[in-house]
This record gives sequence, structure tokens and C-alpha cells, in this order.
Amino acid sequence: MNEKERHLYYLRKSIEVSKQALASGNTPFGAILVDSSGTIVLEQGNVEVTTGSCAGHAETTLMVNASRTFSKQQLWQFTLYTSVEPCAMCAGAIYWGNVGTVVYGISEKRLSELTGEDERNLTLNLPCRDVFACGRKPIEVIGPFPEIDAETASVHAGYWT
Repeated sequence: MNEKERHLYYLRKSIEVSKQALASGNTPFGAILVDSSGTIVLEQGNVEVTTGSCAGHAETTLMVNASRTFSKQQLWQFTLYTSVEPCAMCAGAIYWGNVGTVVYGISEKRLSELTGEDERNLTLNLPCRDVFACGRKPIEVIGPFPEIDAETASVHAGYWT
């Protein structure tokens, strides 16, 4: 499996997690954390609706759990895969948690096209690359992947008004 195929494999896993989040009453976002050997060590769907927490985004919740489990040195070697580009809050959690690589499926801009004017997700047009660029460490960002746009969009179809 080449690098692109590996990224698509894990992105599809994050899409499965987003489906699980949706099935449990939350918004359809999912993230997974993969260690340097390729093992999925954590997965997390969005829990904002069921917990009533505005910080219940998949990536932020995953990073809270990851920082309780792994050292910052370990996390720097890990890759976070997420179905949708991390928002500014999630990018901050990833930055402070010290994950070295982020791979996402669709961009915030594409998400905005899917959500429209739905008040539950008035997307902040601030790419995670821009958030990380304001920091003092070189977090690698890979994405978007047009190959999985339709798969990701299908999970969001019908959810947003």
C-alpha cells in the first residue's frame, strides 16, 4: 500500500466513525489517531449533541483523551485522521496536544457548502493550516482528498437543513 492508499484507508475509517456519531444522535464527524506503526490507538466521533458541550468536536475530544494516555513525545509521532478539516478549536487542541501530522478528507470550505446556513454549524472559514502556521512547530497537514468527497458528503446528506 502506497502513502496515498494508506491515507485513504484511514480516512475511510474516520468516515465510519462519523457514521457512528450520527447514529448516536451527534453531528457526523469522526477522527482517529494512528501511531507510528500504523495501529489505530484511539477513535472518536463528535459528542457535542449528546454531551451538550460546545467542545465536543471529534478531534478536540480525541485530543483530550490522547493527552491523558500518551506523552507529547509519542503524540508528535502520531497522525490524526479526520473526515473533515479540523476547525480552529480542534486545530488548537491538536497543536497543544502535540500531534505531528493531520490528514483530512474534505475542507472546511467544502463542509460549508454541505451545511449551508444551518445554525448548528456556521462554519468558520479558517483553514487549519493557517492556525498551525501561527504556531512554533511544523505540524504537517495533508488534505483534502477529492477521492472521498462523495463518501464524506453522503454521511452529511440530509442532516443539515
